Amino acid sequence: MQQIIDRFISYVSIDTQSDPDSDTTPSTAKQWHLAHKLVDELNAIGMAEVSIDEHAYIMATLPSNMEKQVPVIGFIAHFDTTPDFTGANVKPQLIHNYDGKDIVLNTEHNIVLSPDYFEDLLLYKGQTLITTDGTTLLGADDKAGITEIITAMEYLVQHPEVKHGKIRIAFTPDEEIGKGAHKFDVQKFGADWAYTMDGSQIGELEYENFNAAGAKITIKGKSVHPGYAKGKMINAIGIANDFLTQLPKGETPQETEDREGFYHVHHIEGEIENAVISLIVRDHNKQKFEKRKQLLVDITNHLNSIYGDGTVVTNINDQYYNMKEKISPVLHIVEIAKEAMLALGIPPIIKPIRGGTDGSQLSFMGLPCPNIFAGGHNFHGKYEYVPVESMEKAVDVIVKICELTATKA
Repeated sequence: MQQIIDRFISYVSIDTQSDPDSDTTPSTAKQWHLAHKLVDELNAIGMAEVSIDEHAYIMATLPSNMEKQVPVIGFIAHFDTTPDFTGANVKPQLIHNYDGKDIVLNTEHNIVLSPDYFEDLLLYKGQTLITTDGTTLLGADDKAGITEIITAMEYLVQHPEVKHGKIRIAFTPDEEIGKGAHKFDVQKFGADWAYTMDGSQIGELEYENFNAAGAKITIKGKSVHPGYAKGKMINAIGIANDFLTQLPKGETPQETEDREGFYHVHHIEGEIENAVISLIVRDHNKQKFEKRKQLLVDITNHLNSIYGDGTVVTNINDQYYNMKEKISPVLHIVEIAKEAMLALGIPPIIKPIRGGTDGSQLSFMGLPCPNIFAGGHNFHGKYEYVPVESMEKAVDVIVKICELTATKA
């Protein structure tokens, strides 16, 4: 346990926040700091073929210790943290033998992590939790996954009696801004399939995620003195409001669950002559996803028929797709992970991801890649925490998957 704690804290103490407005890879220079540390650590534990490319993609190999040929499998995690909440100066706190009560993260600012609001905390009574100090995120997304992969590889290096085939691992930048797989060299990685260690609660096993798109709606208005504006002024702010009111009611992130899709307006700015709406579209069902995008086009056309062509311009860009399409033909790779969890006494929680992972893009790039729990909760904010015991179990799952893949080949 102490090895996992020390390793994890050494990672989260390094700021790796990504930047969606950057045109470089990695999107922030500070991601290199952890990337170089990880390369040194992989060499130190005895991994082979350790490499890092010009974009900070890290790969390494644990050679097979078997005579027969077995599938090459991989494990992947990302080292950046979300741009939506600061990851600088992270000061993790250890809560030993959690008693099921409120945890005061920050006395000065009265920031409390409470099971009254975050009920999942009660699953971990008696365990060791790592929390924030209430001023930053923690970074368990996905430095917990990195911790687990490296710890599992170190264990396998030190225990050659555990039989396994060739194992490839990779750590990527910029997953949090949707670019983690963009420059991933699937051919170089050379695995038959892989698993991202990027889920949340212990037991999560996911091979279904949203289809996703981003949309930017630009509105051009016309400013005229308000005293003489009748029939002349075109108020871009008002048109933006018209656009938003035509989106379906009740289809927002806070009003949906499970496989229900949504529209999420996450940024709006404007004045009379210009307004911009930024939103994302999500749906597990491909046909419904296409209909959601078409609605944005229909609203645009309707408003332009009122205010004139070119008043509203909508640009929609697909971001990733539901990996179920690519995983279903090779569902045995999910069954292996499920069997590994059951063998370790972990009830598998198989459910759709209300988001995406590098695995969704990698699956469409030819590398089938389900997602496995890393153990953290409340990602992307000050209430983030991870039970150390969940990270331990994730290490065990990785090792067991390696064993089962070798024995079933």
